[in-house]
Amino acid sequence: MTDGIAWDPLHRELDRWQAAGRVARLWLRDDDAVEPTPDLETLLALTGESGVPLALAVIPGLTGEALALRLAEEAGVAVAVHGWSHTNYAGPQGKKQELGGERPAEAVLGELGEGFRLLERLHPARFLPVLVPPWNRIDATLIPALPGLGFAALSVYGRAKQDGPMPLLNTHVDIIDWHGTRGGRIEAELVAELVAELGDRFAGSDEPIGLLTHHLVHDPAAWDFLSALFATTARHPAVRWSPASALLKAQAREPVQGTRA
Repeated sequence: MTDGIAWDPLHRELDRWQAAGRVARLWLRDDDAVEPTPDLETLLALTGESGVPLALAVIPGLTGEALALRLAEEAGVAVAVHGWSHTNYAGPQGKKQELGGERPAEAVLGELGEGFRLLERLHPARFLPVLVPPWNRIDATLIPALPGLGFAALSVYGRAKQDGPMPLLNTHVDIIDWHGTRGGRIEAELVAELVAELGDRFAGSDEPIGLLTHHLVHDPAAWDFLSALFATTARHPAVRWSPASALLKAQAREPVQGTRA
């Protein structure tokens, strides 16, 4: 169940945008897709019914034909490269990271190139040449080599900075409480974060707002939040849920570098 009062700040902010004749750009990234599951079906049904384009970050080393066949008719879904196998190579005291400096750069880049080619082959009609690092972390020394592998952009978490080595298509609001319940976060907190991001864009930033989800760990609270958010925004005149492919074209014209939250 959702609390209608909790959504009032978002309604007021969107009314402000509408009164100013402005439209906020939002996009949706969901991580860790591997194969068809009931949770993925729930996500596909929810986004399809709401008309919200979906960017699925797929783990190349763990996926195959089953997911490709399931997504073949999903016109509103794009597929991005989610590392290679989502393996943590960091030491016991370090933050989890697959694309770090613990291994030779040649090995890491070799896996990323293989993952790029595999997903491009499996999902030719919906492949997005975007790298989504597992845990949103990548060693900075690897980034300059990504365009040579075919990647057009990087997608991590946090506000973007200017003048980076390649375009960024970032996410900004993560609906999962990773350090607590590992389910959906408190509704009012998520609404407040969205309003803050919208306020930043209203003040002048033109960065699209990215919502980050992980369908495999969604609990009822996470699904309820998404349902309420889509009901509030999908048909609102002050909101445009944009396909990642369209945003990628815009980002490629203005290279940026992001920060890690």
